[in-house]
Amino acid sequence: MNTQNKPPKRKPLHGIFTAVPNRYDLINRIMTLGLDEHWRNKTAVKCLEGYPVRVLDLCCGTGDLTLRIARKTPHKAIICGLDYSMPMLQVALNKAEDLKDGAQVSFIYGDVTNLPFPDNHFDTAGISFAFRNLTYKNPLSQRYLEEIVRILKPGGKFVIVETSQPRNSLIRKLFHLYLRWFVFPVGYLISGNRGAYKYLTESAARYYSPPEIEQLLTGTGFSKVTCFPLLFGATAIYVAEK
Repeated sequence: MNTQNKPPKRKPLHGIFTAVPNRYDLINRIMTLGLDEHWRNKTAVKCLEGYPVRVLDLCCGTGDLTLRIARKTPHKAIICGLDYSMPMLQVALNKAEDLKDGAQVSFIYGDVTNLPFPDNHFDTAGISFAFRNLTYKNPLSQRYLEEIVRILKPGGKFVIVETSQPRNSLIRKLFHLYLRWFVFPVGYLISGNRGAYKYLTESAARYYSPPEIEQLLTGTGFSKVTCFPLLFGATAIYVAEK
């Protein structure tokens, strides 16, 4: 396993994701009542459909999705996790130490605005609960999506698991209350980082609906998008085909 240490250009959210890695996984478990592990397992299965040879986990953070893909793959896939937070990647490397010998996993320090891979390189790219950070009111959103399309092979898949907006208005209101009155205070209490969890909860409460996500993806080069709602639509898995 390896990392590349060329530092990417600093982005507005960079400080958030270098400040919370030590308790990041714990906070995720508590805030989702442990469901995030189940959702990532489902996402890993989607990433491995079609037996991809090369799989990229974008914004991999502490490596949860990367390592799930590595453990679930029934064939010799080459799996790479990429993130722009070195503290997060260090946690991922530590967690990867118990992988069985022969697992082809690497971690790279890099940025989605300039992915260090050739065109048409990956069969599948996945991202777990970081797509919102790339696209919600982000001036670089178009650039990120263009880079993801570029590194995928024709017919390749981009698999996203992200918070969503429930269609039912009552469930949607309850979801937003849960974010603001449970997720935010718990995240802040455990991490001590008010700004990080203020942003994360508010962006989740205001994030795009499935039709808006589909329009965003098809507008930047993906030919087909399929949505699989989870937890009454509060979360969803999207599979976009190039």
